[in-house]
Amino acid sequence: MSSWQKLKSGSDVRGVAVGEHPALTPHIAKCLGMAFARFTASSVGKPVSQVTIAIGRDSRVTGPTLADAAAEGISRAGASVLHFGLCTTPAMYMSIITPGFAPDGAIMITASHLPPERNGLKFFLEEGGLEEKDVVELLDTASELEPDDFPISGKIAEKPFLPVYMDQLADRIRKGLDTDMEKPLLGLHVLVDAGNGAGGFYAELMERLGAWIEGSQFLEPDGNFPNHMPNPENPEAMKSVSEAVLRAGADLGVIFDADCDRAAIVDCDGREINRNRLIALISAMLLDEEPGVTIVTDSVTSSGLRKFIGDWGGEHYRYKRGYRNVIDEARRLNAEGINCPLAIETSGHAALRENHFLDDGMYLVTVLIVKAMKLKQQGKTLGSLIADLQEPKESAEIRLQITEEDFRTAGQKAIALVMEYANAAEKWHIASDNREGVRISFDLGDGLDNGWFLLRLSVHDPVLPLNVESDIEGGVQSMLSALYEVLKDAQGIDLAPLKKAAQG
Repeated sequence: MSSWQKLKSGSDVRGVAVGEHPALTPHIAKCLGMAFARFTASSVGKPVSQVTIAIGRDSRVTGPTLADAAAEGISRAGASVLHFGLCTTPAMYMSIITPGFAPDGAIMITASHLPPERNGLKFFLEEGGLEEKDVVELLDTASELEPDDFPISGKIAEKPFLPVYMDQLADRIRKGLDTDMEKPLLGLHVLVDAGNGAGGFYAELMERLGAWIEGSQFLEPDGNFPNHMPNPENPEAMKSVSEAVLRAGADLGVIFDADCDRAAIVDCDGREINRNRLIALISAMLLDEEPGVTIVTDSVTSSGLRKFIGDWGGEHYRYKRGYRNVIDEARRLNAEGINCPLAIETSGHAALRENHFLDDGMYLVTVLIVKAMKLKQQGKTLGSLIADLQEPKESAEIRLQITEEDFRTAGQKAIALVMEYANAAEKWHIASDNREGVRISFDLGDGLDNGWFLLRLSVHDPVLPLNVESDIEGGVQSMLSALYEVLKDAQGIDLAPLKKAAQG
């Protein structure tokens, strides 16, 4: 694999962007800008001189330099640039379908929730984000380019898009509340935690619409992320926003990752509503409006969530990890005539059909705020919708490093070992919706189907992530002990974390 291809992370480009020997440099960003301009011209069937590409970035310290470099590469290819400056990943796509902007493609400079020293590029056309194969092609093309051999010929114009995106979100709130009032959120207290990422403007939007934002924190963009990582899965971040909600007495808190394609919320009692709870909440809202719909999630969702969706009259469809995977599967199901309005990962990536199946955490939060306002008028909270969600007594996640160079083959062999054992073992049941790795449900103690684990290959890394949940005390250790006995002779897997957890 070339050094350029090592920058590929799924359908994105990511790498360390600071330090003595950064992997992602302004030169690489410039080459990728030129390559994407040419790729876009070919995709839309225009001469490159007639193509326009939008550029935006999150708050990372390397963002301005990398964005300017990518813009220069686009210009040296002969295409025009709309330079948005600070923006969000979902807004970059929305600009493509917004009259008055409508670039042919867009690039977002971000590394999402990763540490401050990393950065990356995400690429969009009108049909959505690029596929992995497209990113492979882009990197191959970029590696052979010398942009400085070409003159700067395309126009570069600064044209902020965030104010327009804010108006689009405001319109969704007014539509959801069926009003044209200037301040439809009067009486609602929304605390915003942007984690010093790109999402601090959401507090301004809430205040503009009449909400009280007292206690909102870390709104100023700061790419060093000095307070906590902007990440709805980060325990420190969720603890911080939960405590802030309790201090301020807010009706709810919202938190975004650095580029705002993921989000979570906190109820008025400080209870975190992320992962399975977040999926349950938006599922309940959709099923209340239209019973019988199908909800597509990733593979690590809980048994309690499956029961919850079923009790609300819906169908729960588990699919592979990776937000692009769940979105593409939801699109496929709809094309087959299956009514599927939502694709969502436990990480907080969420895409609603009503919003072009765009992976947009801020749009999801906006939909939740509409519901929160309606419920407050009834004396209820968002948390009341998921009061019946059954949650496990125990849960754990273990990451088993694969030491073999051919890590995919080693990982697949380990999964096959478990599958073979489960086919013959009493009280081991291969899940009927097993679509990734191997998901086994267990009859623990005197119960039935009251524990499970999922062993799968990581989407990108030489790792076997293992998720396990139990509805009874001691169940997790019991399942891990059984799994260790099956895997203890597996080659090329570091089983030390599993052995330690199995022994308690």
